[in-house]
Amino acid sequence: MSNERLDELRERVDELNLQLLKLINERGRLVQEIGEIKKTQGTYRYDPVRERKMLDMILEHNDGPFDTATLKHIFKEIFKAGLELQEDDHRKALLVSRKKKPENTIVDVKGEKIGDGRQYFIMGPCAVESYEQVAAVAEAVKKQGLKLLRGGAYKPRTSPYDFQGLGLEGLKILKRIADEYDLAVISEIVTPADIETALDYIDVIQIGARNMQNFELLKAAGQVNKPILLKRGLAATIEEFINAAEYIMSQGNGQIILCERGIRTYEKATRNTLDISAVPILKKETHLPVLVDVTHSTGRRDLLLPCAKAALAIGADGVMAEVHPDPAVALSDSAQQMDIEQFHEFMEELKAFQGQMVKA
Repeated sequence: MSNERLDELRERVDELNLQLLKLINERGRLVQEIGEIKKTQGTYRYDPVRERKMLDMILEHNDGPFDTATLKHIFKEIFKAGLELQEDDHRKALLVSRKKKPENTIVDVKGEKIGDGRQYFIMGPCAVESYEQVAAVAEAVKKQGLKLLRGGAYKPRTSPYDFQGLGLEGLKILKRIADEYDLAVISEIVTPADIETALDYIDVIQIGARNMQNFELLKAAGQVNKPILLKRGLAATIEEFINAAEYIMSQGNGQIILCERGIRTYEKATRNTLDISAVPILKKETHLPVLVDVTHSTGRRDLLLPCAKAALAIGADGVMAEVHPDPAVALSDSAQQMDIEQFHEFMEELKAFQGQMVKA
């Protein structure tokens, strides 16, 4: 007898499950229709006053066995799912997503078309310290047939007492180097107020890891006609990284290059942990070109070459690394920068590796 009763109860539960499914889907369709009406009216979809009234009415009619807290949780999840249905088209159509634009975005940086299928190299000192220092690196970069030079004029540092960069003077040095050596220069800008100034001096505005979620800076970068190199945050998820790029593109600037530079984990063998899998994920989820910064991800000169090879092999659009004429006396990140001779060896190894990949 008890088994028969158990079967009856289970059958009734199954019936109620289907009824609940039908009712939830019916509610979902109504919520979608409400969302369309609000859209035509220009009304914000989320209405907390209306949600509170619905919740109060539900709790008022509750006669158990669920307690108030449980019902609140259940219905708030239903409300949340309904709101997501209203916003579904927007959520599926991020401007940076492959769903919005299936073809690759190609960012033209002084003739270098990043994202066109070739792989590029961006090299230079961590910080701009003097004209002579940058010129020495620029000469080496030019000798290798490269055109993209990086250098920090503004340096956000962990300690307020560390070298913060030369600022505007550093930008002027980069501009002079760019003109003399026919290079494109990339440098980080850390405040929205400096974006407009940077337009006159550099070819690509870098937004560094510490500023990946500086939303006012992202919006300011989105309002100018200049390529933006966006680095992944210190502990940012890929979703957060993609949405940071969306902040820029939503303001009208689609010239965005993403850069994986390692994330902070519990591992201490390297400065950060290079998330190499982020490259194909970003290439699949977005139409933007993706670089890998092997210097900041590893913090170790002895790991630059194997990590650069890994980046090229997995399909990155380019590799970034730091070079200094005399790393021992560098004002920042001395342990991770290559000297000129090491840079030439690094490049020759990578060029040979690229040749092997083509043959394979």
